[in-house]
Amino acid sequence: MAAALVHTHLCVSKISKRASITTAELIYRERQGLTKLRHSNSAAQFRKCRKAFKTLANPGSLSLTRALVTFVEAGYLEDAFHLFEKMPHSDTFVWNVLIKGLVTNGFYEEAIDIYYRMTFAGIRADNFTYPFVIKACAGLSSLFEGQKVHSKLVKTGLDVDVYTSNSLISTYAKLGRIEFAERLFVEMEFRDLVSWNSMISGYISAGDGWNSLICFREMQLFGMTPDRFSIISALGACSLECLLQKGKEIHCLIIKNEFEMDSMIQTSAIDMYSKCGRVDYAEKFFDCIPQRNIGAWNAMIGGYSLNNHPLQSLACLKKMNMASNLVSDTVTLINVLPACAQLGALLQGKSVHGVAIRKGFLPHLALETALINMYGECGRLNISELVFGQMTDKSLISWNTMVAAYVKNECHQEALKLFQNLLNANLGPDAVTIASILPSYAEVGSVREGKQIHGYVAKSGAGSSTYISNAMVYMYAKCGDLTNSQKYFDGLIFKDVVSWNTIIMANALHGFGEESLRFFSEMQAKGVKPNASTFVSLLSSCSITGMFDEGWKYFHSMIWEFRIDPQIEHYGCMIDLLGRKGNTHFAQHLIEEMPLAPTARIWGSLLTAARRNGDIALAEHASAHILKLRHDNTGCYALLSSMYAEAGRWAEAECVKHNMRKEGFEKTAGCSVVEIDGNICRFFNGDRSHEETEKIYDALSVISGKITKFRQQESVGKRANSPEFHSVRLAITSGLISTAPGSPILVRKNIRICENCHDAAKKISDISRREIVVGDSKIFHHFKCGRCTCRDYW
Repeated sequence: MAAALVHTHLCVSKISKRASITTAELIYRERQGLTKLRHSNSAAQFRKCRKAFKTLANPGSLSLTRALVTFVEAGYLEDAFHLFEKMPHSDTFVWNVLIKGLVTNGFYEEAIDIYYRMTFAGIRADNFTYPFVIKACAGLSSLFEGQKVHSKLVKTGLDVDVYTSNSLISTYAKLGRIEFAERLFVEMEFRDLVSWNSMISGYISAGDGWNSLICFREMQLFGMTPDRFSIISALGACSLECLLQKGKEIHCLIIKNEFEMDSMIQTSAIDMYSKCGRVDYAEKFFDCIPQRNIGAWNAMIGGYSLNNHPLQSLACLKKMNMASNLVSDTVTLINVLPACAQLGALLQGKSVHGVAIRKGFLPHLALETALINMYGECGRLNISELVFGQMTDKSLISWNTMVAAYVKNECHQEALKLFQNLLNANLGPDAVTIASILPSYAEVGSVREGKQIHGYVAKSGAGSSTYISNAMVYMYAKCGDLTNSQKYFDGLIFKDVVSWNTIIMANALHGFGEESLRFFSEMQAKGVKPNASTFVSLLSSCSITGMFDEGWKYFHSMIWEFRIDPQIEHYGCMIDLLGRKGNTHFAQHLIEEMPLAPTARIWGSLLTAARRNGDIALAEHASAHILKLRHDNTGCYALLSSMYAEAGRWAEAECVKHNMRKEGFEKTAGCSVVEIDGNICRFFNGDRSHEETEKIYDALSVISGKITKFRQQESVGKRANSPEFHSVRLAITSGLISTAPGSPILVRKNIRICENCHDAAKKISDISRREIVVGDSKIFHHFKCGRCTCRDYW
């Protein structure tokens, strides 16, 4: 008895923090006219509560059971507990009332505790008890507790009860054990409509839209007429699998069964058409709704965002606020934030954040996650970090979003650190996590680290995902290991269009243009239709390797044969290609004539072309446009300053440097990395911090002597920033003296390799008879026998 009283006290103390309203508060609210109870008939409910409170003072005046029911229905759980302790506990109904109240109000752990106390007291649970106890197990995500309850049902013979079995089916599905739900469903002697609906929605919980629709079809074959819940689940299955035609069939069923006015079905239909990529159908359905509720508006706002129509999404929100008396809720804000992210509309995103704070919507897991994404897309990582750090409850999606925000903003070290924290937080990474983090391994990781993450992917079983496999192909290519990249690609069982795009781009990055074209031809032969990204990869390959005629051929093929409108990335590739050919006049004309607003990337391509052709006037023109866009102008300033210096215009060169310092930009220090016996060695220009510095400089002096045909002593006394002591040459030399003869050397550089070092690397590859691979900020240069795959244009 003492243990039971202690247990009851603990339950009451837990609940009192979350749901209690005292008698004094109730009387005060009555006087102020502010009482708001859970049910619509609040006045009648309030009168019942007053009578119930009188019952506590005079137990004989009214049935204690009726008072308990009143307290539970009103949500006064602390008062219900106090009353429960004054009552006789021999009646199963009394226990059921309390368990139901706890589950309804989200006190799942307490509900299970009361259930065990009930069985310990020898009170027999019935078929009204178990459905709520099973729901509590689902709420706690406890498969163990659910199976214990199931075994108890089998022992008592209550497992044949349809209502109880339906609850078990839903619980097993929510807990990710759809196979248990299937077995239970098959073994049921009698199935009602709820049984079928539970199984249909259960498949959706498991992410299996196909089986959900099969079950929906079988239900009708067994003579069951779908109700609104069946149709809502079926629409959800179509959304999950993007089955537009099946969705249209269910739309016909909606019309046939006269469900068009059901608000939940309206919302589900709009959502289905949007997720199937037919926002025009969603609009038509939305326009036919005479009285739109907040759910329909939210679905339409989200549909526009989902289909990359951010302006329409914001316009729909504005229309909702003007055309109705509806007030934005949490879902509205969650749906409109992606539109702000797509537009880079930081001001509008901050306004949404402000609304969320004013209305008390925060903390909210999904809303906070959407805010992290929005600020990350707008380049405000500091605010993303702040929101993420203040989250009281982080889901795996939240972690994934923060990782993606770091990667988006090229903060790869921070992304890798966060990924390690995620592993330490005992939240198992999913396919999205791994696909998000692989680009960071590609950018800052070595081949050794790339193989480590490959091993992790293989152990986790995520390697079967095509999405992950594509990211692995790209990661190996960006780490400089094109051989393993192509091996991984060849091993893919299923190659989608992204797989082909990735391998085409991988070969482009390494300057193997002919291989890129071969993969494109093979892709077409396999019946895979190219998309806009395919042609970005293809045109990049033509640009990098100088295949001028092929580049224009594919550009025109994209427009006229495949009906793909060129985007800014395609124009950038063509301007690079024209610059390589020295046709800067036509490149400038193409920029002026293209239907899209030129970006800093476009003007940067023209600036590079002007640099290669020594056209200072054109370089000044391109630089002026870059500076207007307030981009990261470090490279622009550095390149323009070098051009002035080479032309002997020292005053202009110094002026550019002054403006660069005034704007707060600093020239990025060149850093080169070489991997030797699994260890990463970093070198800066003129670096003397390496433990084998003397050997490296002695060897470099010999190599420089062979390159320049000068005597060794003539190189003594050169400035530390002389090209002879650039980080690339130090890293290459370190590789030459520390690795086996004949083995290739891989060097990674954080900025573009300079022309002097590029020429030196070609000669070193010829002298040493070794392949030297240098990956700079743009491409990988493969130096072999005195030649480079970039053909001296990068």
